[in-house]
Amino acid sequence: MRLLGTISADRPLLVVAVREEAAHLGGHLPVLLTGIGKVNAAAALATVLAGGPHPSEIVNLGTAGALRPGWEGTHTVTQVIQHDIDTPALFALTGRTYGAPLVVGKGDGPVLATGDLFVSDPAARDRLAEHADLVDMEGYAVATVAHRAGLPVRLVKHVSDEAGDGAGHTWRETVDDCARHLADWLHSQGW
Repeated sequence: MRLLGTISADRPLLVVAVREEAAHLGGHLPVLLTGIGKVNAAAALATVLAGGPHPSEIVNLGTAGALRPGWEGTHTVTQVIQHDIDTPALFALTGRTYGAPLVVGKGDGPVLATGDLFVSDPAARDRLAEHADLVDMEGYAVATVAHRAGLPVRLVKHVSDEAGDGAGHTWRETVDDCARHLADWLHSQGW
């Protein structure tokens, strides 16, 4: 975890998993580098929010795998799900719902599936595509912490790969270009 800059109530906090995804953001806004995965993202954001002032909103920027052919570009997510929690089994055991979908935007934007598994298997991708459009490893955790803190949250993802064979290689090749597109999106917001 690493916080770059100072959080203040009049501007957003950018939450990014790794420095490669933040490479072109500039220094105008505070950036929290969380590390990869749900635990790292949740722990880093909760720690920062518990220790100081809250930002005006949380903006999670990062890369995502496309779960369907033809998905590319930068997308603002409208709903996020957890793909590696067995919600029906937990409900059967406890009578309570864990890991329910979270609404994080308005309109017809994509559904993001978050899990701690880097999806590079075509069969896993196809199963996830039945419920979501994109896949990442931090979005659900960031949204959960933001919701619990009462803060607005946006999840903005740039497609880096097709979440199939060779996804890891493709991510390494495209992450810098993705980071440029995420910085362009940020600048288009007036920041």
